[in-house]
Amino acid sequence: MSTRGEWDCVVIGAGVQGSFTAYQLAKKNQKTLLLEQFVLPHTRGSSHGQTRIIRKAYEQDFYTHMMEECYQLWAQLEREAGIQLYRQTGLLVMGPEKSKDYQMFKNTLLTKKVPTVMLKREEFSQHIPHVNLTDGDEALVDITAGVLFADRALKAVQGQFQKLGGVLKDGEEVTDIKPGPVVTVSTSSGVYRAKSLVITAGPWANTLLAHTGLQLPLQVLRINVCYWKEKEPGTYNVKQRFPCFLQVDGEEGKDHIYGLPSNEYPGLIKVCYHMGSETKPDERDRQTDRSDIDIIARYLTRCFPGLEPKPAVVESCMYTVTPDRHFVLDHHPAYRNIVIGAGFSGHGFKFGPVVGKLLCELSQGEVPSYDLSPFRIARFQAKTKAAL
Repeated sequence: MSTRGEWDCVVIGAGVQGSFTAYQLAKKNQKTLLLEQFVLPHTRGSSHGQTRIIRKAYEQDFYTHMMEECYQLWAQLEREAGIQLYRQTGLLVMGPEKSKDYQMFKNTLLTKKVPTVMLKREEFSQHIPHVNLTDGDEALVDITAGVLFADRALKAVQGQFQKLGGVLKDGEEVTDIKPGPVVTVSTSSGVYRAKSLVITAGPWANTLLAHTGLQLPLQVLRINVCYWKEKEPGTYNVKQRFPCFLQVDGEEGKDHIYGLPSNEYPGLIKVCYHMGSETKPDERDRQTDRSDIDIIARYLTRCFPGLEPKPAVVESCMYTVTPDRHFVLDHHPAYRNIVIGAGFSGHGFKFGPVVGKLLCELSQGEVPSYDLSPFRIARFQAKTKAAL
């Protein structure tokens, strides 16, 4: 095994969080190596696919606060890379008037003064045709929300990182991590030494953290990403100004249902259940549970009469979820020069630019730009175990 020199920082995992972290480090003139176990581009993790929702609508105001800067940094990357990464569509949020979750969405948008339209029931079908609003549900629109072009965004940030002198090595699986004042990272192709290490390995986070004597309470879920055919092509198309949507506390299941207008597959609309079945990251497709698809099918039959109630395309993605569904952004409890970004719980992609900035700040020993108390490892206490 050859030793490949000294680095200021090594980042493991070239998904959206790791790529933005590496980009931010390179902007600070840090000699940075970004490692990815699979050959890029790939569909094995949580950052692939053509689209994601970007929104300020959140139950917790700290996310809405972070999203302000996220929008600015996504626009900055668009300018730097000379490519469109975001399309404004608005986000339709529907939920029972008496639902605590729905009221939290509503209150956060109003208190943070996010441009929002409250839709009255009698006007709903005029503004949102081909959708049945459930009896007892209210509806609002987060105006600034829209679609992020995910594959394009990942390629753009990795390209900018490399333009800044950063080195990206794909097809290199990390086989060992030796903590210390200088961290030693061994891969299938070489050995790297760095002053600091950032681990952004998605579903493989605990596999890597085991080398450092730490295990976090992370659960890996396989998500069925479903595309449903329009009975009449164009009904739910982005060109018809159909928005992204979020159904909170629907009748069919306890988790949210979300959807994006027809875009990447003409005539198909992406609608998913915000939950999945537990799996192992290297055996994702052995998990064949389709109960989430049944939940969506029942919901669409009731509320989206313009869609065929069977999915035309089903793809796979993985969520890595924490018990409270909030991220982990923190130093390793035993090693200050190892920083962890994990547990993005199926809602982290849009935060990539700010997460990258925060993980960069942590790795540099700087004061973080945001209050990270919701994201600290210490909140898990008994659930965080030593792996030694």
